[in-house]
Amino acid sequence: MGGAFVAAAVLARLGSRIGLPTIPLFILAGIMLGPNTPGFVLVDDAHDLEMLSALGLVLLLFYLGLEFHMDDLKSGGKRMALAGCGYLALNVGAGLAFGFALGWGTSEALVLAGVLGISSSAIVTKVLVDLGRIGNPETKPILGIIVVEDIFLALYLAALQPVLAGADGPTQALTQTGKAFAFLLVLAAAARWGTRFIGRLFSTKDNELLVISFLGAAVLVAGIAEEFGVADAIGAFMVGLMLGNTTSGERIRELVHPLRDAFAAIFFFAFGLSIDPGDLPSVLWPVMIAVCLTVVMNVLAGLLAARIYDFDAQPTANIASTLLARGEFALILATMAAAAGLDDRLSPFIAGYVLILAVIAPLAAGKSHWLARMLPNHREEPDEASAEPPKLVNH
Repeated sequence: MGGAFVAAAVLARLGSRIGLPTIPLFILAGIMLGPNTPGFVLVDDAHDLEMLSALGLVLLLFYLGLEFHMDDLKSGGKRMALAGCGYLALNVGAGLAFGFALGWGTSEALVLAGVLGISSSAIVTKVLVDLGRIGNPETKPILGIIVVEDIFLALYLAALQPVLAGADGPTQALTQTGKAFAFLLVLAAAARWGTRFIGRLFSTKDNELLVISFLGAAVLVAGIAEEFGVADAIGAFMVGLMLGNTTSGERIRELVHPLRDAFAAIFFFAFGLSIDPGDLPSVLWPVMIAVCLTVVMNVLAGLLAARIYDFDAQPTANIASTLLARGEFALILATMAAAAGLDDRLSPFIAGYVLILAVIAPLAAGKSHWLARMLPNHREEPDEASAEPPKLVNH
């Protein structure tokens, strides 16, 4: 475990020098030091880190829940909902069509729809901060789309869980889905109307007690969620949603940061351990096609958002390139697919797809002005030296 942390840290520090995000580098560290790669093997079996990896996944989704507010969807109005739903329709729809075109199976196609359809909240946020675009006008629809994706994520995983669990017949599938949605509704009701009571339960000035309390709640509800057929990560997301709106929410966000970062690194590292680089050539062409399809769909989604918000070419390019990255949700689906015994090609496909887009997206976002030149309504800005002085008019 110590070697995993050190290896991930060293690669991440090297990657940060050229502006690469940490997620693909953590995965790369796992691939390089895993049992499927020649040379030194740090961990012989990915299952040795299974519990720590699961904790990393729980903390990732718990943090996303903390960042999400029920009022975010209301304040954005119709435009945010339209942009988010349009983005999902284009990308999830393309992913589903791509999955069926591959012919790997219906369950696999449903997994690929989610993999190709959902952006990486972690990478998107990091790109916005690193490029100093938090205050840009196009950042609001970008974050709005992320909010809509978070809502879709919870519902999608709840609906997908019975399918991956292999329900026997439509009756059992409907029963499992009903249990899952009922459990989610209970958690959603607690988040909506129980905030004051929950806030009093977690109210303490002692940081140590607060950490133990929220960590225990997140892991416990994640475990109970699994018993009801809901992905453990979504149970943790709902706990984060509840606690984020309490008076202790801001302190919890600060205290969970080091835990999230440490165990998320182990999650991505452990995922890399399970990847056999020898399998990547067998899925190279599907991966490249999927990457190109995602780029095209993101450009179309950017154009749609620009039309809704009346943006010019540069903000449109910023939206398309910033939302391009895929990350934690794709890896969640890969973990679920492997546990359900789906096609063995899914894991190397998702690994290759995430690695390529996680590297391309930050670089593309930084050079989005190149894309802006190719989009409609692009207006060349006059050089300061050649620009005519404004005419003064007396009224």
